[in-house]
Amino acid sequence: MTTIHGDRVVLRPVAAGDRARLREILATPEVARWWGDPDQETEGLYTVEDGYSPYAIELDGEVVGLIQSCEELDPQYKHAGIDISVHPDFHGRGVGTDALRTLARHLLDNGHHRLTIDPAAANETAIRVYTKVGFRPVGLMRNYERAPDGTWHDGLLMDLLAGELG
Repeated sequence: MTTIHGDRVVLRPVAAGDRARLREILATPEVARWWGDPDQETEGLYTVEDGYSPYAIELDGEVVGLIQSCEELDPQYKHAGIDISVHPDFHGRGVGTDALRTLARHLLDNGHHRLTIDPAAANETAIRVYTKVGFRPVGLMRNYERAPDGTWHDGLLMDLLAGELG
């Protein structure tokens, strides 16, 4: 993994020293609502898996979020999925938009023809950001993921093809 520079943010590989800050971000109510158990999610960032790349999002040297990609490496289906989380103190500042564009550009420049992202269908804020970057709705995935309270909720599958990055 390499460090990737955006217009305002830097995406760098997650390091052991980021564990507490990333857990703090994932534990904020605004983030935990969509991501689930902050301890489990934080530890998952340190799992080594082919095609999986977690990055800390830095703004002016401060870790303000995380973004990760999971790549399908089979040349016949080569594409990547992205997940992102930004600390609520940095919402509405263009941090998530810049981080998404930066990682999307990196993945597309490295041979992926399609990127996917799958927010909760009720996460209107995230969907607006993803649309701004160029992701388009593909379809509703019913009862897609389990919420922290144990109920199931729908997900929205969105994708972005090479040449559509906004």
